[in-house]
Amino acid sequence: MSAGAAIRQRSGRVGLAKVALSHGSGGKAMRDLIDDVFVGAFANPTLAPLEDQARLDLASLAASGDRLAFTTDSYVVDPLIFPGGDIGTLAVNGTVNDLAVGGAVPLYLSCGMIIEEGLEVGLLRRIAASMRHAAEAAGVQIVTGDTKVVHKGAADKLFINTSGIGVIPPGRELGAARARPGDVVLVNGLLGDHGAAILNARGDLALSTPIESDCAALHGLIEAMLTACPEIRCLRDATRGGLASVLNEFAQSSGVGILIDETALPIRPEVKAFCEILGLDPLYLANEGKLVAVVPAPAAARLQEAMRAHPLGRRAAAIGEVAAAPIATVIMRTGFGGQRVVDMLVGDQLPRIC
Repeated sequence: MSAGAAIRQRSGRVGLAKVALSHGSGGKAMRDLIDDVFVGAFANPTLAPLEDQARLDLASLAASGDRLAFTTDSYVVDPLIFPGGDIGTLAVNGTVNDLAVGGAVPLYLSCGMIIEEGLEVGLLRRIAASMRHAAEAAGVQIVTGDTKVVHKGAADKLFINTSGIGVIPPGRELGAARARPGDVVLVNGLLGDHGAAILNARGDLALSTPIESDCAALHGLIEAMLTACPEIRCLRDATRGGLASVLNEFAQSSGVGILIDETALPIRPEVKAFCEILGLDPLYLANEGKLVAVVPAPAAARLQEAMRAHPLGRRAAAIGEVAAAPIATVIMRTGFGGQRVVDMLVGDQLPRIC
């Protein structure tokens, strides 16, 4: 039986406008919700049998690389829909990025839904459609999943967990412990847009110039970067905790110091302005389409050129360098000619950001 035939045979229809507790009971109502909202949206041959697990061909995986990359993440963003994306696109792109920054080619995702009783079924369909579009654009398949419904008030509308599997081609060695003194630090574009977009979507700040989230799948950019510059030592997407947290992870794991230049940081004037008003630091704002790369100095110009040739890297910039000391510390040279320590984020500037 073809995947399409299997899906048609199982198709049910949700008759209610809002999710009820019965949709998580394991019975007909739950099957109707899964068939109506998820099976059609995520349709592919691996998902179609609706077994309790996805069954993947090991030979095809081994033909693509010599190591398997596996990641998982959960998404609790508020609001569910924001300028530039929604929780569905965030879940797919975020998991794809977590695989890609390790050098992996993303292939398969799982999707776990924790749904609050009373969520509009139409909204759930919209988010499932967003996940389908994001997965198609990234060239990955959502091959297994789970649905749970909790009492009203036990969750906030919808939480999503996604896990991802990818394959790392031979010869790729990336890691936070590989930075060396003399290396150059690069980012692929404007920092802090996701944090600003979420803050504005909550109505906490009425910006005259709306800012959209930078939510995007970075695997295409990363492939272009690794093709042009296999010497890349470290890659990490700067999500929660922003640029500052990634740099501190590199500095601590590698036992080096990292020096960055405030005037080189690509940040929108609007983001700088609202950070000043609200007492936030843009270095800690979340991103969902930005990466940080560390590369040997002789290859830095070549890498930056390759990044700028890709749509997601047009504003790529070299922002600093790796030093032998101070060990495990990030220092920023300020626009006023001074220096300050950029520490790990303490607390949470903006909860429920991703």
